[in-house]
Amino acid sequence: MTYFTLLLLVAAALPGFAQTLRAELVANPSGKGSIQPNWSVAADGSAVLSWVEPSPDGTLSLRYAVRRGTQWSEPHTVASKRHFFRHAAEVPEVMEIKPGTWMAHWIEQPNPSSDEEDVYVSSSTDGVKWTAPLTAHQDHNPVEHGLASMAASGPDEVSLIWLEALHGEDNPTFLMRTILNASGKEVREEQLQGDVCGCCPTTIVKTAKGLLIAYRGHTPEDIRDIDVIRFENGHWSKPLLLNADNWKLNACPTNAAAVAVKGDRVAIAWYTAAKSSPRVQIAFSADSGATFSKPTLLSTGRAAGYTSVAFEDDGTAIASWLEQGQGGTRVLVRPITPAGVAGTVAEAAKGSRSALGYPRLIHASGGTFIAWDDPKQVQVARLTK
Repeated sequence: MTYFTLLLLVAAALPGFAQTLRAELVANPSGKGSIQPNWSVAADGSAVLSWVEPSPDGTLSLRYAVRRGTQWSEPHTVASKRHFFRHAAEVPEVMEIKPGTWMAHWIEQPNPSSDEEDVYVSSSTDGVKWTAPLTAHQDHNPVEHGLASMAASGPDEVSLIWLEALHGEDNPTFLMRTILNASGKEVREEQLQGDVCGCCPTTIVKTAKGLLIAYRGHTPEDIRDIDVIRFENGHWSKPLLLNADNWKLNACPTNAAAVAVKGDRVAIAWYTAAKSSPRVQIAFSADSGATFSKPTLLSTGRAAGYTSVAFEDDGTAIASWLEQGQGGTRVLVRPITPAGVAGTVAEAAKGSRSALGYPRLIHASGGTFIAWDDPKQVQVARLTK
């Protein structure tokens, strides 16, 4: 009996799995006009919510708060009066890499009329006082450096993954890695891939065996499917094509793959419009990303992508995505087992496409939460069955 056959039998025995998820709005400490929500999990298992917030003088600050139990901590400011890039795909991240050691990254656009984008990092030993921002890349030409993601890759080390377009958007974009120490200073920079999709966010996670990166690849024929590479035993693997969607597009879709990890188990949800069929799919791995199941279709309508995914304690994955319809754009959520048994699609939020931003899911000690942009302020809901 195979691993996935066993999971299918177990999933079939789960009581009430097909119950519809409910999104219950939760008050959160983000301020009026806040945007670009993101999540991470603190060292104690609590949910960490970060966002970009305007000040009365019109400048912007990166802030975050921790939810312990049913209470939020006091919001803390990581950096203020910076040129934060206010784009739904360029979301900052605040993370506790070990108890008491914090790291944050974000993208700045100093001149909106230029292609210049830069990745910055800051660190903290208490989560309150943060170091002066440092550039996270060696190149300082006015070109695109962005679409970053971050994971703790050692006890005192962080791996920051980002894209670099040294020669403009009509030339190959590089997948890059910067290794940072706990104080946010660069240890080493390396190029991982020499030609990837230039405007799709990256995702890095740490499995039981090492690092895993999911990104949208690119071929000379303009095929833009999802690839995965792993760092195990001191070496990077060759790219693994997650699924041969064969999405040919002479443009950039600005649509990433979302990854969740729980030990050796990995879930990746992504969007494709191959064969003129916009859809969201999900695939699972039981060996830290060395192999993946065949994809399962998640979306049922006209999907717009911008996926997110999280594992719950029982091994069920919760995925979210955007769907376009006559009444506007909806944020949809759906539970699914690693065996491909999907629950009911439910609506978590609704609004205009531009207003919803890039919704994000997290599972932490307080439950499973989703956050999204709203014209008033960042919104948060807890998902329950």
